[in-house]
Amino acid sequence: MAMSIPTITPEDIMEGEDVDFEEIEEHWNVYKLKDGTTLKVKLVLIGVKRLKKYNPDGTPIYTINSQNIVRAVNIPKFCLFILFFPVV
Repeated sequence: MAMSIPTITPEDIMEGEDVDFEEIEEHWNVYKLKDGTTLKVKLVLIGVKRLKKYNPDGTPIYTINSQNIVRAVNIPKFCLFILFFPVV
């Protein structure tokens, strides 16, 4: 029999306990786009809450507030030209 994951409501999140944290490591994910651009993406943790609900295995459920940081580097010159001089 499959175990079901509990339903999380807005009230569950509001009643959750804020948990302090410290940054240990934050890594960039790097992607090469077809146009030659290198895209760097990093998730930055803003906040953490431990809910008063648990997974079927007994571990507490956490929610996070995060921000995605995106950098485009090595943008080919033809892409920059189109950006600054769009064809109408």
